[in-house]
Amino acid sequence: MVILFASESTCLSQTYLRILFTVKMQFSTYDVPGFNFCSHCGSKNIEKKIPEGDNRERIVCNDCGIIHYFNPYIVVGCIPTYEKKVLLCKRAIEPRKGYWTTPCGFMENGETLEEGAKRETLEEAKARVRIIDLQTIYSLPHINQVYFIFLSELLNLDFGAGDETLDVKLVPLNEVNYEEIAFTGVIHALKSYQKDLDAGQFRLHRSYLPVDTQKLH
Repeated sequence: MVILFASESTCLSQTYLRILFTVKMQFSTYDVPGFNFCSHCGSKNIEKKIPEGDNRERIVCNDCGIIHYFNPYIVVGCIPTYEKKVLLCKRAIEPRKGYWTTPCGFMENGETLEEGAKRETLEEAKARVRIIDLQTIYSLPHINQVYFIFLSELLNLDFGAGDETLDVKLVPLNEVNYEEIAFTGVIHALKSYQKDLDAGQFRLHRSYLPVDTQKLH
């Protein structure tokens, strides 16, 4: 298991592959709204308890014995760059409709982190990018999400608003209005990239939003 500490940074090239093969996030939230019956046998005789050989509560069917596991959602995305500008998308959907973000979304089955990040960028910004490397890992344990954000480079300036986007624009990094950025994970990634750009050294940044923080996701 990799434990993520707030504002921890390590050299990207030395840790990227190790992180991909060792990260295993398990959070303690197993309250699943709307889960009222066993999806395996259809029984409503389900119970939240610690199964034999386990050490935490799971939802267990008392009729067929199936243990239902609920794991964190993986969010993948890019910081698409061109010179010292970043490509931002204005959200057309909730949550945070009307706010700006980098292209991000939930990873799909059957794709790698990099493939998912490029797909989201194409879907939300109609932009094609070259992945440079993993830039940010950001954990949101209170909503069971982990962000994997890649630093990337636009292949061309052919971009536009996708179905979930109201507008797309290239913004000089030092002119980003963080009050208008939708999510804390994206804020962390953009600010970290700015620091790296100023320092001339690009690093992998790992951070998290504490469970008791009453901030935006």
